[in-house]
Amino acid sequence: MTQLYRLLTHEDTSAFCHKVTLALSKGWELYGDPCYAFDHDTGKMRCAQAVIKTIADDYDPNMKLGEQ
Repeated sequence: MTQLYRLLTHEDTSAFCHKVTLALSKGWELYGDPCYAFDHDTGKMRCAQAVIKTIADDYDPNMKLGEQ
C-alpha cells in the first residue's frame, strides 16, 4: 500500500472547486485546510488544497498522480 500526495492549485475561481471535486470523485481525500494567497504578478488570489489517496501499487515517480 502506498499513500499518494498531491497539492492542487488554481486561481480562486469555480475552476479550483471543480478541480478539487474531480479529485474527490476519483477517491482522493482532503488533507488539511485549503490555503489562499495573493499572487502579486497576476493581481489575483490563488488557492491550494492538499489531497491524499492510498493505492495498492508501489510508488513510481513516473506515475501521473492525477490519473490515480
